[in-house]
Amino acid sequence: MPFFYFDPYYLFLVIPAVLIALWAQVNVSSTFRKYNNVRNVKGVTADEVARRILDDNGLYNVQIERVSGNLSDHYDPRSNVVRLSDSTYGNSSVGAIGVAAHEVGHAIQHATGYLPIKIRQAIIPVTQIGSSIAIPLAILGIIMSWNVLVTIGILLFSAVVLFQLVTLPVEFNASSRAMKTLETQNILEGGELVGAKRVLRAAALTYVAALIVAIANLVRLIALSNRRR
Repeated sequence: MPFFYFDPYYLFLVIPAVLIALWAQVNVSSTFRKYNNVRNVKGVTADEVARRILDDNGLYNVQIERVSGNLSDHYDPRSNVVRLSDSTYGNSSVGAIGVAAHEVGHAIQHATGYLPIKIRQAIIPVTQIGSSIAIPLAILGIIMSWNVLVTIGILLFSAVVLFQLVTLPVEFNASSRAMKTLETQNILEGGELVGAKRVLRAAALTYVAALIVAIANLVRLIALSNRRR
């Protein structure tokens, strides 16, 4: 039976990886939901904390904006803006403060020239192409026995895996910066710090899961390619 009617690599590699990713997403949502109900005793809000940390690091030019959505928080280096979602902006929960401090950590990384984030920014154009066409290109090449397409597809998707790999130190470092700042500046204390740390740890697991999915897909492409030889 031709390989494209039954793909064991998708069944035994990709599907388990996707299930891990789904669990990670559910976990971060439930963890944030739990600690979104725990207010900090000082009553400061996430956007206030973000502004304070930015100013303490001399990043007065970095703006803070509110964006719609739930946990859609991010730092935009092109606009030099920390964007906090509806679930974070103006929220005094320890979960929201942890998320805001994490995004500010990315702004600080850019300002200080943190090497992994430079690498990640440099390969973004290739990964944008690779994430959309690499797998279809490689599969087409395998079906048509065009080795050149297979090679291009695998190389493009290797860039996606590299991006996910470099993302891990970027995200872990941003969380580490956030927790250190929240503690040393006495923004959160005691159980509040524990709650913020659990939210950020759960968020970090989503990036680990994304890497697992990417590796599973790459291994699948290589295995399918070797199977046709």
